[in-house]
Amino acid sequence: MQNFIIRITQKKFNLIAETVCQCFILPTISAADFTLEFVQKVHAAGKLVLAQGDDAVTFYQEYGLDGVLIDTVKEAAPQKMIEQVQKQIPQAVLGVISRNRRHEAMLVSECEPDFVAFKVWNEGIEQTKELLEWYNELFLIQSAAQIEDEAVDIAELTADFVIVDDVKFEANHAL
Repeated sequence: MQNFIIRITQKKFNLIAETVCQCFILPTISAADFTLEFVQKVHAAGKLVLAQGDDAVTFYQEYGLDGVLIDTVKEAAPQKMIEQVQKQIPQAVLGVISRNRRHEAMLVSECEPDFVAFKVWNEGIEQTKELLEWYNELFLIQSAAQIEDEAVDIAELTADFVIVDDVKFEANHAL
C-alpha cells in the first residue's frame, strides 16, 4: 500500500488518523488558528507537517512545522535555491519538486534533500513512470509523485510517497 503526503486545502482534521497519510503539507496562506491546531494534532499523532508556498521558511519557523516543500521547477539554478533553504533551516525536513527530467533530478539530488518530487499528469504518464523507476534505481533519496491530474492511476507509480490534495484523497478512498 502506498504512503501519502496530503496537501491540505480544507479546514478539516479527519485525515490525520489515516495510517497511509504520513505527512501533511500546509500552504503558507493557511489561517493562524487552524495552522496551530492542525500542527498540534498532527504532531500528537506522530506525523509530519511541511510548509509550501511563498515564505515557507518563515511559516515553518513561526508555527513549529517539521520542514518545507519547495518547488524548483521554474528556477534557473535550483541548487542555489535548495542550498539557501538548507542554510536557513538545516535541521528541517526538505522536500524538493524537480523538473521531470533526469539531469535536473540529478542536480537536485546532489543537494541531498529528504525527498524529491516529480509532478504527474495523465498526459505523459509513461515518461514520468520511467523517470521514477530510473530515479529509484539510482538514488537513495526518497521519491514522491505529486499528482496534478485526477485521471492518474497512482497504483502504477513506483514513488515512495504520493502527494495528493485532501479532496482528491477523500474522493478516492472510502473514509
